[in-house]
Amino acid sequence: MATSEEILQNYFGYTSFRPPQAEIVDAVLERHDVLALLPTGGGKSLCFQVPTLQTEGLCLVVTPLIALMQDQVQQLRRRHIDAVAVHSGMSAHEIDIALDRAVYGKIRFLYVSPERLKTEMFNKRFPNMPVSLIAVDEAHCISQWGHDFRPPYLEIHALREVKPDVPLIALTATATGPVRDDIVRHLKLRNPRIFQRSFARDNISLVVRHTEQKEKQMLDILQKVPGPAIVYVRSRRGTVSLARWLVKQKISATYYHAGLTYTERQERQQEWINNHSRVMVATNAFGMGINKPDVRSVIHLDMPEDLESYYQEAGRAGRDGKRSFATLIYHDADVAALQHRAEQAQPSIDYLRKVYQALANFYQLAVGAAQGVTFDFDLEEFCRRFGFKSQAAYPALKKLEQEGFVQLSEGFYRPSRLMIAVDNKRLYEFQVANVHYDKLIKMLLRLYGAELFADYLIVQEAQLADALHQSKEELRTGLTQLGKLQLIHYQPASDSPTLTWLLPRQDADRMPLRVEHLKERARVFEKKTEAMITYATQTVRCRMQVIQNYFGEDTFNTCGICDLCLKRKKRDHQAHLVDYRNQVLFLLKARPLSLDDLEAAVDARDRDVFIETIREMLDQQEIRCDESWNLHLVKQ
Repeated sequence: MATSEEILQNYFGYTSFRPPQAEIVDAVLERHDVLALLPTGGGKSLCFQVPTLQTEGLCLVVTPLIALMQDQVQQLRRRHIDAVAVHSGMSAHEIDIALDRAVYGKIRFLYVSPERLKTEMFNKRFPNMPVSLIAVDEAHCISQWGHDFRPPYLEIHALREVKPDVPLIALTATATGPVRDDIVRHLKLRNPRIFQRSFARDNISLVVRHTEQKEKQMLDILQKVPGPAIVYVRSRRGTVSLARWLVKQKISATYYHAGLTYTERQERQQEWINNHSRVMVATNAFGMGINKPDVRSVIHLDMPEDLESYYQEAGRAGRDGKRSFATLIYHDADVAALQHRAEQAQPSIDYLRKVYQALANFYQLAVGAAQGVTFDFDLEEFCRRFGFKSQAAYPALKKLEQEGFVQLSEGFYRPSRLMIAVDNKRLYEFQVANVHYDKLIKMLLRLYGAELFADYLIVQEAQLADALHQSKEELRTGLTQLGKLQLIHYQPASDSPTLTWLLPRQDADRMPLRVEHLKERARVFEKKTEAMITYATQTVRCRMQVIQNYFGEDTFNTCGICDLCLKRKKRDHQAHLVDYRNQVLFLLKARPLSLDDLEAAVDARDRDVFIETIREMLDQQEIRCDESWNLHLVKQ
């Protein structure tokens, strides 16, 4: 049997584990239940992927993030590891085939959204699956104290009743003390081994800037801190206007939001990853599954809803271990706006019933219908038709999701999939009798082979159309006709948001809303809003310490590199500041120098104070930075 290190090297290309990945893998192999709390970018997936590849059987991975689920499946397949996903974006027949493969095939990883665990189709097959490990990702979703509570997570423990001897690993990046306790209790972990990396990131300088000129402050940061950057804003329209404004300021930028097509999102993402655009201006739809190690700055121009979201997004900076900056820029109106959004996020019971009834009317559903059925969903069209404002309707939909009535999936790309629905003999007879379709069928078999008879395959419609000398529209018409003739199962590509009815459609006036639970969730949300505002507005305590304390990590150590720590250092090292400034002026009088060369020449005993000295001199325009990031003396 290959060792963990050999699996890591041969399949994933890494030469060594990061702490505490190796210890987690060993604990899983020893069949312990495990709770792993690793920060964003900490390599959580390897903690269940590596031990699974060392044992027989499959790993059942429960995760609510469909886009990330698809991304991991694609990555595993590229490494020649058989993996499948089951989620609400698939047809019943696709799910049926995937679950059969998990029972009878050589599947090593089966990714499942938590809502699928309650379906009859899954429950009939699960007892016969050769499961060697259950992995619960985003495990904080099981707790009402978590920032993304999901009722279906509370049912996961039922898996253990069917397979009591299978170990379980729960993983999350953001969990406070009460959330950790809930994870252990609700998943019924047995004497779990708990691994937690410190939430402190010693290479990220956390900074808050309170200003009335947010764009100017952002531009100032981007001009002084070289390297790739992410700028987060709330609105889709804001990403477009801000990216265009940055380009006018001679800073290459692109934008990303969920309203773009899949192709547009992929193109912009690659443009930024390949450093063809320096700055990515994005909504919070961007970043999941992206591991660009050299991000030097993450800037928030709007205040996130909670510290979990903020720290997860800020943590996309500096994954290469080098000095990076995470800056929140706000003015007083932002605090009021966040408080208003927090109020909107707690709709009244009457409003919830009204939105639910409108959903039923939108899809023309009778009471008792549609359990497990997924529809494309256009929020703007829904609001237009029923006279809702989207900023009020969206929180109501998310609240209905938290209560387990529906599931709203943001737009994620589902490529075209196809499977032949008849046997070889019947297909040949059809080709002989229908010459018009013969060329198309032969091309499908030539490009994709006999596997089309056994499973859904992703088909490249552009490649097929080129091979047949057709337009994509003509090809899709042909495939659709073959589908109607029941020769193939054809699922065209889509990246629309979807809405799934988790329960049969209820009578809106009698739907079982848990009023006390909703009130408790409102109190939790209010505390999270207060914590976010406190983090931004307090001017005394080390910012990293505030975050560590929020996540239940008590420490007396300060980071030394956040804006407040540096402010204290400057007070304590005024003599050093004067000395560094004089040396910089003297050295730059002779010739321009890079920051590294300047630091070496000054021989600064405190690098953080030296960097702050440079920043102040840039602010005061005593020195300037050119396009090659060399520092020059400004002639007075």
